[in-house]
Amino acid sequence: MKKQLLILLSFLSLLVPIYGQQFAKTADGKTILLYDDGTWLYADSVLLHKIRASNIYKLEIPQTNPRDKVINHTGFSLLYNETHEQASWVAYQLTKEETVKIIERTDKFIKDPKVNSGSATDKDYEGSGFDRGHLAPASDMGWSSTTMAESFYYSNMSPQTPSFNRGIWKKLEELLRTWAVENEAVYIVTGPVLSSGLQTIGPNKVSIPNYYYKVILDYSEPNIKGIGFILPNVSSKENLQNYAVSIDSVERFTGINFFPLLSDDQEALIEKTLCIKCWSWNSAKTTSEKNENKGTVSVQCEGITKAGARCKNKTLNLNKHCHHHENQINSSSQYKRETVSTPSTTPQSNNSSTVQCSGTTKADQRCKRRTTSSSGRCHQH
Repeated sequence: MKKQLLILLSFLSLLVPIYGQQFAKTADGKTILLYDDGTWLYADSVLLHKIRASNIYKLEIPQTNPRDKVINHTGFSLLYNETHEQASWVAYQLTKEETVKIIERTDKFIKDPKVNSGSATDKDYEGSGFDRGHLAPASDMGWSSTTMAESFYYSNMSPQTPSFNRGIWKKLEELLRTWAVENEAVYIVTGPVLSSGLQTIGPNKVSIPNYYYKVILDYSEPNIKGIGFILPNVSSKENLQNYAVSIDSVERFTGINFFPLLSDDQEALIEKTLCIKCWSWNSAKTTSEKNENKGTVSVQCEGITKAGARCKNKTLNLNKHCHHHENQINSSSQYKRETVSTPSTTPQSNNSSTVQCSGTTKADQRCKRRTTSSSGRCHQH
């Protein structure tokens, strides 16, 4: 391995260090990841199709110690950090059905009743120049009035510069909703990077993070995959791909162990692999907005890979080709744009298709009943 690495490094045309791992490009344009222990792998290797998914309850919850008190709300869970007066992490599963907004933003910021020690308040942010930045975005919680209200708890807020909150952070949030639709569901963990010595705002001394992170897991076959992001709390016009890192890198940067309920071999493979081309990078703002080139149901790409096999990526494109294989569409084909009927943002009495109830049982598990209600709840919830 060391000999191979030395030979490979002699042909490197670019080396860029970033957040605990190094990206390198070979002379023939292939991207590799270099690790501190001297190992390396191809960044766009697609080994994850070998993984078989299993049913894991609360898969999104990071590793905790016995003293940690995880707070569970209807739409997300969090670990509150009293020292910094904000969450160390917020975790939730976002399903395709939950991206359909039926409740409008409330903009009613309130304290979290489950944080016994108290949280930040309006006074902390007044005149500070910082936005009350959502960790779990309100647009991910628009599937019920309860989840929308909970998304405005101060435990879900963190001081973000306005240009960051309303710019690249919002762009990333929109992209993740697209991924939830394309992959049926994704697991998301997000939060500030907290450390000693941070500047603060307000009488409660709410820490101002220099960086924020997100880690995403698509745990559905056949394309199980994971990816992380680390973004500085400043305005940016860069492409989101430039901030993409392996989940391992986010773990090194934050000290948080993500997805510990995965088996050791699955966790190791998923978290060290960064496959940029395994994800789409064109986000739809919401699934309730009209997009004449997008459908509402993801399908397997009809493109053919270089190996001669059918592409395994999912896509919303009406041409049934992902962004990697759109060049394979025959320009003389009979493909025509179709008119897409999009979900209404106005609540209706019921839907034509059933979905799993989004309510939580007394045993703190998601209800398994099916419902046609546009609220996403069965009659008992």
